[in-house]
This record gives sequence, structure tokens and C-alpha cells, in this order.
Amino acid sequence: QVQLVESGGGSVQAGGSLRLSCVSSGTIYRTFAMGWFRQVPGQEREYIAFTDFNVGRRHYADSAKVRFTLSQGNAKNTLILQMNSLQPEDTAMYYCAGCDIGVCSVVPDVNYWGHGTQVTVSS
Repeated sequence: QVQLVESGGGSVQAGGSLRLSCVSSGTIYRTFAMGWFRQVPGQEREYIAFTDFNVGRRHYADSAKVRFTLSQGNAKNTLILQMNSLQPEDTAMYYCAGCDIGVCSVVPDVNYWGHGTQVTVSS
């Protein structure tokens, strides 16, 4: 059974940075693509970015292209989301996601979810 565990969330001031990590277990890491969504209470879950390291493809939402960067951690089963120049509107629960079909940017296509890590940005 696939498990995704996020870490690295916290509270920062506007302009600060955070580095989120997602560790996958329960299957061979490179058999599915991984990425991140975020959600504010009362709103829909929002796509941030996804990557399929098997094919070297990374895709970002327009809102994430400039300030957020995906990378692979030291371990093959670790995905990193580096977030810079954070703003109060980035405050949300950030969820790691896994997708069997490759890079996916919509919630219904996601096969695996982590429990989330909270990011709070104060002005």
C-alpha cells in the first residue's frame, strides 16, 4: 500500500522560504509521478506542481512557476518542494500526491494522497 508522508511545513513571515519534503513508501518510487497540491479551508484543492522523474518531466501551475521548485531528494523516494518569497496568500495545507498515469494536475486523477503539512505565512 502506497504511503506519502509530508514534512517541512511551518510558520514564516512574508518573503521567507520553506522546504517541503514528501517521502513515499509501500511501492517502488519510480513507478508513479509525484507532486503537490494545496488547500485553504472552504476552497477547492489547488494544483501546484508535478514531476515524473522517470521521463524527466516537471510541470508547474502558473502561480508556482517563479517561486516554487521541485526536485528529487537524496533518496529516490523523496520529493522536495522549495518555496521562496512566500506570501500570506500561500497559507494553506500542502498535500503530496501520487499519480499512476504520470503528471496529473487535477484532483480526480490523483491516486495517492498524503495527510498534508500546514504552511502559514504572516504579513
